[in-house]
Amino acid sequence: MRRMPDHVANAFHTERDDLEMSPFDGQGGLGKKVPLFGAKMDTLLDELNEVLVA
Repeated sequence: MRRMPDHVANAFHTERDDLEMSPFDGQGGLGKKVPLFGAKMDTLLDELNEVLVA
C-alpha cells in the first residue's frame, strides 16, 4: 500500500486489476492484498476512489 500514492498521482481511479500491474505486482499484487483486506477490499477501493475524486 506504500506505492498507492504513486499510482493515484497518475490515475484518477483504482480498481482491483490495477493491483496486478506495476508497481503492485512486484509486491505480491492482488493475491497478497486480498488476504490482507479480505471482504473489505472492494469497500476500501471504493472509499479511496471517492476521496480522491472529491
